[in-house]
Amino acid sequence: MGKYEDIFRRSITDPAGFWGEAAENIDWYKKWDRVLDDSRKPFYRWFTGGEMNTCYNAVDRHVENGRGGQVAVIYDSPVTNQIRKFTYSELKDHVSRFAGVLKGFGVSKGDTVIIYMPMVPQAAIAMLACARLGAVHSVVFGGFAPHELAIRIDDAKPRVIVTASGAIEVKKIIEYSPLINKAIELAAHKPEKCIVLQRPFAKAQLLEGRDYDWEELMAKAEAADCVPVKATDPLYILYTSGTTGKPKGIVRDNGGHAVALRWSMEHVYDVKPGDVYWSASDVGWVVGHSYIVYGPLMTGCTTVMYEGKPVGTPDPGAFWRVISEHGVKTLFTAPTAFRAIKRDDPLGEYIKKYDLSGFRYLFLAGERLDPDTYHWASRLLNRPVIDHWWQTETGWPITANCMGIEAFPVRPGSSTKPVPGYDVQVLEANGKVLGPNVEGLVAIKLPLPPGTLPTLWQADDRYLESYVNVLPDYYFTSDSGYKDEDGYVFIMGRVDDVINVAGHRLSTGEMEEIVATHPDVAECAVFGVEDALKGQVPICLVVLKSGAQRQEAEIKQDLVKLIREEIGPIANFKEACVVARLPKTRSGKILRGTMRKIANGKEFTMPSTIDDTAILEDIEEALKRIGYAKKPHQ
Repeated sequence: MGKYEDIFRRSITDPAGFWGEAAENIDWYKKWDRVLDDSRKPFYRWFTGGEMNTCYNAVDRHVENGRGGQVAVIYDSPVTNQIRKFTYSELKDHVSRFAGVLKGFGVSKGDTVIIYMPMVPQAAIAMLACARLGAVHSVVFGGFAPHELAIRIDDAKPRVIVTASGAIEVKKIIEYSPLINKAIELAAHKPEKCIVLQRPFAKAQLLEGRDYDWEELMAKAEAADCVPVKATDPLYILYTSGTTGKPKGIVRDNGGHAVALRWSMEHVYDVKPGDVYWSASDVGWVVGHSYIVYGPLMTGCTTVMYEGKPVGTPDPGAFWRVISEHGVKTLFTAPTAFRAIKRDDPLGEYIKKYDLSGFRYLFLAGERLDPDTYHWASRLLNRPVIDHWWQTETGWPITANCMGIEAFPVRPGSSTKPVPGYDVQVLEANGKVLGPNVEGLVAIKLPLPPGTLPTLWQADDRYLESYVNVLPDYYFTSDSGYKDEDGYVFIMGRVDDVINVAGHRLSTGEMEEIVATHPDVAECAVFGVEDALKGQVPICLVVLKSGAQRQEAEIKQDLVKLIREEIGPIANFKEACVVARLPKTRSGKILRGTMRKIANGKEFTMPSTIDDTAILEDIEEALKRIGYAKKPHQ
């Protein structure tokens, strides 16, 4: 039996012993009473009775242990033409003073703070400052529209919002102040204070009595110390799309989160203290939380914060420059990024300009890695290209080729095997475990390992409904897939209406709710279709109200604008067409799965629940008008 098999088996048969040993790599004020507390199933908790502080583990202990002079954060911003480096000692100074700023505004243990910022080091500083005080942060991606931000304000009820005056998307300036002001106007909950990082290209008009300048506050701030918190206390809330349109507040605890991320850095990513690790993501997403900020810093790595794109800032060699210039050992990004590089530089000419001799691994996640992109990246880099699969809910990988344990041969289309701690099974809807190569519902046997969601923010019932009640004794991933005869896991797609656009999970149900507000729309259906660059993009079909006079092009323009205003440009909502009717079951359920197959040009059989074949023929013709449905149905 190999090394991986031994480690994996122990993690499943003796989780308390396994994770108790892993927890020795974290500094504790008080050791735990129980490693795994199963007294309130299915609400399992890890390290109950233990006390620690996440910020201390990510910053202070490295200074105390002699790493104060090591670079902790490299801020690389091609959009503003600057590179700035922070040592661990400098990071501690900034974080402790910003914690003092928050403390001065009355923020204390258990309070919530919303962070709405671009990829600047101050975003990480704000996150760590909250953790330092035991406050709960909720980072909202800076690309979200005011409506989405307002929903999160009302759910999290922050005392303070930390933001910036603006961001640059390639060359376009996005001013944040109008978005923040509109969100607060829409929200029922009104935050007491806003702290604004003024950026030179977009000066914000500060509202007297509510808004304060970051730099002015920092100039007179007094440093605040780390506050001990319980291992089971919340560290952050991160909202993810729900099928009802209302986002779900994923809760992450302090203790289990620190233990799991510290373990994963070495065992999944093969990264050691002192290594340079780069996650080319955004702090607004779970990848940014886990592997831009907390994972690398708790390990004592140097982490790269990159404010730019894989192409266009300035060219398809952007990633290779960062890897070469900063000595990156491991890069983690989304397949979308590599599809964009492949599109603009198919022969890999730009890579020849840079020295990548220290680069060892490329990890990809956030969406399924298509075999074509895998083969292209493998040939170009001549290094391991590792597909791995996880979710906002889990906070760290569920399946991966664990480079720090034992490297397995890659099977394109598979994210390899379950990571130790995750008992992944493929089930029928009745809970029966399926054999090899049979597609079914992918689920994880409870308890989930440390670092995963213990519940949803102030919504235990919704946690049960969304994740546990579907398949009792299992966590329901909402993904379908299968395991082959060697235990390799293949994730095939979502089983609900959440789609994955360039690694961002977005609810088609929420998009439908927005589209339905258009005065000419009687019915609508939004579903994800395959896209060579983004992985999936939304397509909208609408049935118009009787008497609607406007042309299809005008209505499409309206709908694109609506989605952009309510969700934001990240939805990549660009296609809508008018149809006479939507195909439905006799009970009234819209056949989105069938329409998805038609749009993707895949074979489908006439559903037994529909009598009129003309409906699907009309759908097919409509989709052809916008460039989909290339193959005839069977």
